[in-house]
Order: sequence, then structure tokens, then C-alpha cells
Amino acid sequence: MLYYLFKFLDENYDIPGTGLFEFISFRSAMAIIFSLGISTIYGKKIINYLLRKQVGESVRDLGLKGQSEKAGTPTMGGLIIIIATLIPVLLFARLDNIYVILLIVTTLWMGTIGFIDDYIKTFKKDKEGLSGKFKVIGQVGLGLIVGATMYFHPGITVKEETNVPAIRNTQFVEQAQEASSAAGPGTKSTTTTIPFVKNNEFDYASLITWINPNLVSYAWLIFIPIVIFIVTAVSNGANLTDGIDGLAAGSSAIIVLTLGIFAWVSGNIIFSDYLNIMYIPSSGEMTIYITALAGALVGFLWYNTFPAQVFMGDTGSLTIGGIIAVLAIATRKELLIPILCGIFLVENLSVVLQVTWFKITKRKYGEGRRIFLMSPLHHHYQKLGLHESKIVVRFWIVGIFLAIVTVVTLKVR
Repeated sequence: MLYYLFKFLDENYDIPGTGLFEFISFRSAMAIIFSLGISTIYGKKIINYLLRKQVGESVRDLGLKGQSEKAGTPTMGGLIIIIATLIPVLLFARLDNIYVILLIVTTLWMGTIGFIDDYIKTFKKDKEGLSGKFKVIGQVGLGLIVGATMYFHPGITVKEETNVPAIRNTQFVEQAQEASSAAGPGTKSTTTTIPFVKNNEFDYASLITWINPNLVSYAWLIFIPIVIFIVTAVSNGANLTDGIDGLAAGSSAIIVLTLGIFAWVSGNIIFSDYLNIMYIPSSGEMTIYITALAGALVGFLWYNTFPAQVFMGDTGSLTIGGIIAVLAIATRKELLIPILCGIFLVENLSVVLQVTWFKITKRKYGEGRRIFLMSPLHHHYQKLGLHESKIVVRFWIVGIFLAIVTVVTLKVR
């Protein structure tokens, strides 16, 4: 909203300083400042409100030290993250940008599913919460929306060849805008990026056109299910990672900021040409959304680090996972998810392996056996006697390492 106001003032009254809102970097900085302020200052008010409403976590006895002490800690803290993200976005982002619209829809969609789940757990006293099949239906629904929008919307395009001339002076923004105009509109494509490969573009359409080139118009039959799978997997991964204080929020902040780098360079025609990556018109606007979310996550950590004063609940974890999935797909970096979201991946795999092995051994030996002392993986380390804080910080360190490896893929091929 403020973007449009200051743009109007700049174009009609030429007031000094109003032109700053043309810069994505300035609006991104304002977004993270506002989101940090909202999540830290007003986060406490939201926590107190949740306490008054007795929105407390009902913690199962997992046989873990200190676990029972967390009973009664307010949940639904994901509301802090959602509010602290959306307000700066509405103030500083271009609301006619299809990527911003898609991220807002994702936030509200997954936030609603998570809220319903937390509501059932808290007020209906049902520890199982929303039925798993309804969660999956919601995730599939979002994947369908995102996949169809990415495939059919005319505003979502890519441009692999830009032929941008070298920068001649310090007028970087003006040159980038001129170069973007000169490059013309992009083309509709189901192309994505393969990490560590020299010619690193892969077209999902090739998965069907090898049968018959005329089937290219049916590429959506391949593309949309892939998007649905990614959205479901990443949102579940984030949900499973939310098990100890600060783990999900801190890990997600690292992932989100890394995706911010990709959104920034992919949406800037000069950077994308220099790095020899796909130029994605209008995608740079996602940087504002990303910085707002990053600020909200860091601000949430103020209250979520050990000992947590609030839990994000499914309201937060499902929302964060959904946003991360959509950001990766929108920046055409979804094949980097196993690296960048490695924490989510191993948490997911630890549960799958534990359950699968338990069922196999139960059928074979009459009693189920386990690979880990407990799953998800962070509980395994708790069982080994490691303190929550040590586990969380070590997971963050691994997350930072994976983020660096992911960024390195921009040039290492």
C-alpha cells in the first residue's frame, strides 16, 4: 500500500525520498525491520492473549527430560509469524505481482489448515487434531493451485538468454530497468534448475514429450503433480521439525534467507546474466515477502528459544513449510530442496524409516524393532541425553552449512 502511495507522490509531486520505494532493496529492508518490530513488540501481547484464552499445549509424555514441564505453554504462536509477515508485505510489496499474490494465498491457506488443527487439539481436547487425510487434502489443494498458476498464468515466465550489456556506470537500477525492457517478455516454460550441472536447465515437459513431441501441451499432467508432491513433502517436513524449542523457526529462517538470495538474483536481469542463470521477470518482488518472513521468524525466536514461552503449533509449521515450497518452485530451485532443506528431509526420513522398519520387523519377528531411539531425529538425540539447546544449535550449524552449499551451486557446475 505504501509502495503505491509513495510512487504516486514521486510521480506527481517529486517529493525527495519518495523514489526510494522503487528500490526492492529498500523495501526489503523496511519489511524486515517492520516484521522484527511486530513479532518482538506485539508478540508478547499475542502470547498473553493466548494465555488468557488458555490456548495451552497438551504435551504427551514421551519419556523425555523436561517434556512434562512444557504442558500449558501457549501454542498457535504461528499467528505471530503470519501477522508479522503479512503486514509488512501489504505495506511494502507490489500487490499486483502474481508471485506475491501466490505467497499470500499460500500463507492464508496453510495457516488456516494449521489453525484448525491447533484449534481441535486445544479446544476440542483431541490430541490427534485435524485428521491426517484432511491435512493431505489441504496440502494437495494448495499444490494444485500453485501448480496450475505456475503453469497457466501468463505473468509467470522465464528468459534463459538475456544478452545484457556490461554495466557502464553507477546507475545500476536504471540500467537494470532498461535492460529488462530491452529483453522483452519471457516465455512460458516448465524449465527448472539442476544443481552442479554445467548446462543446468531441465524441462519437465521432456518427461512426456519423449513419447511424442505433440504431447507438450499436456506437460501440466507431469508438472502439477510434481508441485503437489513438493508442497506436501516440505510442509510435512517443517511440521515434523517443530518438536523442540527454536528448531523449526531457526532452521526455517536460514532456508528462507537463502531462497531470498535466489529470488534477488533471478529477478535481476544483470545478476542473472552474470551468473548465467534463468532470468525470471517480476520474481525479485518475492524478496520483500522473504525478508518479511525472515524477520518474523527471527522475532518469533525471541520467545521460542529454550525455554519456550510459546510454540508455533501447526499454524506456524505448516505455513512455513508451504511458503518455503512455493518459494523454491517459483525461483525454479525446487531440485535444491534436498540440500537446502536437508534438516526437513532427514526429519521426514527418520519417521518414514522408523515406522517402516517397525512394521517389517513386527511381521517377521513378532515384535517391532526401531532404528532410532525415537523419531523424528531430534528426539533420538534427546534420548541420548543431549540438551535441547545443544541439539538446536547443532542443527542450525548444519543448516547454515547446507545453505552455503546451496548458494555455491550458483557458480559451481
